[in-house]
Amino acid sequence: MTSPRKNAMARIAEGDRDSAVRRVREAYAEERISHEEMDERLDRVLASTTHGELTAALDLLPVEDPGGTETIAAAGGRIKRRGVWQVPRRLTVQSAFGRVHLNLSRARFEHPVTDIELNLGTGNAVIVVPRDAVVDVTGLATGWKDLRYTPRQPSRPDAPRFRLSGAMGYGRLRIRHAWR
Repeated sequence: MTSPRKNAMARIAEGDRDSAVRRVREAYAEERISHEEMDERLDRVLASTTHGELTAALDLLPVEDPGGTETIAAAGGRIKRRGVWQVPRRLTVQSAFGRVHLNLSRARFEHPVTDIELNLGTGNAVIVVPRDAVVDVTGLATGWKDLRYTPRQPSRPDAPRFRLSGAMGYGRLRIRHAWR
């Protein structure tokens, strides 16, 4: 985001603003700030034009938990994860050609929110989430075929949350909830 070396009066780039919005939303999703505080901070971030204003909007925001980041990539073929596996805070899946199957139903999560970025060219993808998971697909762009997903109501307040982002080219993404 902003480094100490940057001039406080220097104009910010869209990437800086996007990063700040993401940071405020994550703090809210992880219940480190209230809904009212999130609204106030987002208004300030979106109105910011300089690094000084952006820094002030993020001032005293709880420290961001970086968690882990993992990238799964393949030029062609299949990408498949299933069974018991540790899911990082941020997971990036990249495939030019081929199918992707992520089964998160038995996976372990250290963080309440998991960001999954999909960058898929050609091929279908299936993501199986835990039964009571909350899935946000607003950051995902689909190209050729529409997304197949029916949201469910979480059965418990501490249900795992997933935010999907990225882009899919020629293929369909299907998200389903596990039976148990």
